[in-house]
Parts: sequence; structure tokens; C-alpha cells
Amino acid sequence: MADVKPPERKNQRIRTRKDLLTAAGRLMKEGRKPSLDEVAEAALVSRATAYRYFPNIEALLIEAALDIVVPDGSELFVNDPSTDPLERIDRAEAAMHRATFENEAAIRLMLASSVGRDVREDGVPVRQNRRTPLIQAALAPARARFDDESYARLCAALALIFGSEAMVVFRDVLGLDGSTARKIKSWAVRALVRAALEESRSRLRRPERKPAGRKRLGKIT
Repeated sequence: MADVKPPERKNQRIRTRKDLLTAAGRLMKEGRKPSLDEVAEAALVSRATAYRYFPNIEALLIEAALDIVVPDGSELFVNDPSTDPLERIDRAEAAMHRATFENEAAIRLMLASSVGRDVREDGVPVRQNRRTPLIQAALAPARARFDDESYARLCAALALIFGSEAMVVFRDVLGLDGSTARKIKSWAVRALVRAALEESRSRLRRPERKPAGRKRLGKIT
């Protein structure tokens, strides 16, 4: 049986990878190209650790540059009082779409550097999950309208539409331009949210079953 990594170790690896990207982005904003040693030092990790997450400084800097332009959910909705999950998820996807299509060349380089790695080799994350926090921020005001199972399924389905993979499909497989792709994705994310809301409504209306109790015996006369 395969060795299952504890959740805390997985979370720590995700944080370490994020720390490296953040450190690289901070150094790049100073107007220079840092070395892997400099990024590792700024992230408070060893050079060997940095190499576990990124094969070379070029791969790290490409993704760090993308990390800066990808929309952050807390910033995107900072002064937005809306609670409609359809409108909010469409706004989030529009922001991600813009960041993806405007940085297509860099994203293709990032995909090329990560596609050959197997996440099962050492448990080190191959990619940073930027889309899920954005999706969750968009759905947050309406979270109570979804049951847990429908919510988890919705977030996973939306992750297929948000981000770089969808861009590759629209560009390379379907041969569609960014404007057409955005219209299709807007339709798709709204349809998924509607389906999850309808599914949740039927489940949340369902009466909760009471555990079967012991039958009381009648009086013996």
C-alpha cells in the first residue's frame, strides 16, 4: 500500500512553494533578475529545497511573474457587496481569463516546465493552486445555499474552466479567439452554478431522517 502523506506535510509543501514564488516576485519588483540562491535565502529555505520545487531559476521566475498578475479573490471583491453567485463567479472568471490570455506566452512556458514532472514522485506540488481560492472567494457570500457535496463538486468543475488548460483547449484544439472563448466560459460557469444551486435546493429541502429508536412494548395485562 502506498505511503499516504499527512495533510500537514502536504500543506507545508504548498506553503513553501508559495513562499518561493512570493520571494521571487518581491525581488523581481526591485528591477533585477535574482538567482535561485537569492530567492531561497529570501524565502528562508535552503538552495536544495528550492531545487526540489523548481528545476531552474527560469522556471521559478516565469511562474513568479504570473503569480503577480493572477487575480486575488480578496482584492477582486474587496468593496463588492454583491451576493449573487452567478454574477460573482462570472466576474472572477473574467478576471482569470484576462490574466491568462494576456500572458499566454509565459503560461505556455510554465506548462512546458511542469508537465514532465510527476507529483507522486516526492509529494512536492507541481503547480500552485491559484484558481480554487478565487472560486471560493466568489462563492463565499452564497456558501450557505450549497450543500457540502454540491459545493465541492462545483468548485472542482469550475476549476476545469478557470485557468491555463481551458486557454490551451480554446486556442489549440478549437481554434477560437479570446473573445469567443470568454463568452463560452461565461455561459459554462453560470450553468454550473445554476445546476449546483438546484441540486442543493432539492437536498436541503429533504427532511432529515431521524434515527430509528427502540419500539416501546405495550402493557402486558
